[in-house]
Amino acid sequence: LARGGGLEMDERTTNEPVIDPEEILEGIKQWVEIETPSHLGEEVNKLVDVVEKSIQALGAEIIRVPGRDGYGDILKARTSWGHPGEEKGILVLSHLDTVHPIGIIEDPLPWKREDDHVQGPGIYDMKSGAHMAFYAYQHLVRQGKSSKLPITFLYIPEEEIGSPTSQAMIEDEAKKHKYVLVTEPARDGNKCVTERKGSGRFEIRTTGRQAHSGMRHQDGRSAILEMARQIIAIEAMTDYEKEVTLNVGEIQGGTGVNVVPGECVIGVDLRMPTPELAKEYVDKILNLKAYNEDVELVVTGGLNRPPYKKDEGITTLYEHARGLAAEIGFDLQDTATGGGSDGNFTAALGIPTLDGLGADGHGAHTLDETIYFSSIEPMTKLWVRLFETLE
Repeated sequence: LARGGGLEMDERTTNEPVIDPEEILEGIKQWVEIETPSHLGEEVNKLVDVVEKSIQALGAEIIRVPGRDGYGDILKARTSWGHPGEEKGILVLSHLDTVHPIGIIEDPLPWKREDDHVQGPGIYDMKSGAHMAFYAYQHLVRQGKSSKLPITFLYIPEEEIGSPTSQAMIEDEAKKHKYVLVTEPARDGNKCVTERKGSGRFEIRTTGRQAHSGMRHQDGRSAILEMARQIIAIEAMTDYEKEVTLNVGEIQGGTGVNVVPGECVIGVDLRMPTPELAKEYVDKILNLKAYNEDVELVVTGGLNRPPYKKDEGITTLYEHARGLAAEIGFDLQDTATGGGSDGNFTAALGIPTLDGLGADGHGAHTLDETIYFSSIEPMTKLWVRLFETLE
């Protein structure tokens, strides 16, 4: 790693382009106003179109992989700047999808700016960070400068539901790069992320026997009753001392209030901090047994994202970024989080990965999704300096 060589060029001279947070915010607004729910691939592709056109205009080489299973396209943009095609460089990971449904930008989460707070669907997680990294590359192009390493931008269409169609490409691209920088949001005062819990996703289905609840209740075998017992057992596996949590977040079942329910389905989320705990708890869930032998229990799913631990390579990359931040004028602290990201995949491969380099704010996945305008400029300057100095 090359240490930073002082403040940004645009801070030392007046005849070169400056990093303008108002311009960055206007670009973020354009991306936020294109609503992109993960499951609506055609809507996600409207933003993919905009990003492709913008980054191609800056000289990037584009590969666009058509989406499948109803999800959007994967966009890859490589900025070689004369570097050999096989040279390992910097992979910038972003996702363009959000958890919010179409129409939420009209009400109840419209674009709104009040003092330092700016709100909108997906602004914090993570359209602000994705655009800031793009802007940093644009800034170098405007200055006629280049990075020490080739940069590849990879835009993912379905991260919010586990990256089912893009995981293989993420891992394949990561292996071709020396560093991975993830544009997920910063935390609690511009803190970046150097550790994340792993996550598992499961669907559990119980199939019983329907019956009229008034006339032949005794003939029924309630799928909901069986599932209620399973839910209590699953939630009881949560162990805060081990930092393991299980959450039954979705449930569907039954056909009518006067029918003994024949079927019930739940969705289960598992979070854990280590590979050992991942194996232990995945095995526990996959080996659940029905309490009622007359009810069939089927469990599908497994580990979705491996735990992301702060190893020597991540520590070195973080310390380099922290030194650059100090030159810019702020103290870059790091933190661990229970939320997963595509950085879990790359860190698990042993590739130095630094996450949480987007805008600071709060309210991810809520109707209070907010970024702090004051975080845009320093974090974007950090992106520029990382591009300029990593080698």
